[in-house]
Amino acid sequence: MSTGKSVVAIGIFDGVHIGHQRILEQARLRAKELGVEAIALTFDPHPTAILAPEHRPNQLTTLNYRARLIKSIGIDAMVALTFDQRFANLSPAEFEQDILINQLDVQAIYVGDNFTYGHKALGTVESLKESKLLSNREVHGEPLTVFGGETVSSTLIRKYVHRGNVEHAWKLLTRPHVVEGTVVHGDARGRELGYPTANFGFTYPAAIPADGVYAGWLHADGESWPAAISIGTNPTFNGADRRVEAHALGRTDLELYGKSAAISFGWRLRETLKFDGISELLIQMKLDCDRASELTASSSSKYL
Repeated sequence: MSTGKSVVAIGIFDGVHIGHQRILEQARLRAKELGVEAIALTFDPHPTAILAPEHRPNQLTTLNYRARLIKSIGIDAMVALTFDQRFANLSPAEFEQDILINQLDVQAIYVGDNFTYGHKALGTVESLKESKLLSNREVHGEPLTVFGGETVSSTLIRKYVHRGNVEHAWKLLTRPHVVEGTVVHGDARGRELGYPTANFGFTYPAAIPADGVYAGWLHADGESWPAAISIGTNPTFNGADRRVEAHALGRTDLELYGKSAAISFGWRLRETLKFDGISELLIQMKLDCDRASELTASSSSKYL
């Protein structure tokens, strides 16, 4: 890996939320001033997956989607380093020399002011600033972003998503929360009822909202459709498996099995309910779809 001289923003950047965006924008502007590349340096998997796997967080973004979001800000490239035990054992000085100097030839560094690095997180923003190895490089520790009296973080956004408060997550992300997966076969019950759904399978620990019904968008094949989204076990049919499924409003002709797809969550409509019969369920599904249509008509998904 060799990129020439660069300005580097360092972080996990899961979700690429408003705090991340501010740091990345500062790095982009400084790189433009210096006439060098703007690089986002991130790590995969999440360090917690190696250091404390029982506490590994669910992801707000796949690595690929994270890269697309970061590029949309104007960053030239995202470099994702493999975070394994060997990498975790690097001393702060080794990280500075091997990664920041030898591989990235960094001219300026942008991080959040709570940034840590190196073995046992011994490196801090202050140690970056005091490092003799980086004595002729700029180091900028940016204050964390506060929104609505709360410090914005990926952890905070996951909390809102897991509670089903996707509207507030949207504010902190500046776009709807997205999950990406593959469309898998379900029970075909939705198709029988006149509301065919795309059932999602995931290959990563996705941050899935709380059980309930949501309005948002379904994305596949380069297209997006307003959607009503259901998360839960289908209690009306005594289901046991938790499922994520989306119905593209007004569409009964889509054939998406086996395809990569995504869901953008815009609004929570209601909690999951158990109905006494199919008739009651169909009445409520019609109401859900009508409300989803109204809400999605007033906005856009912003999915890249």
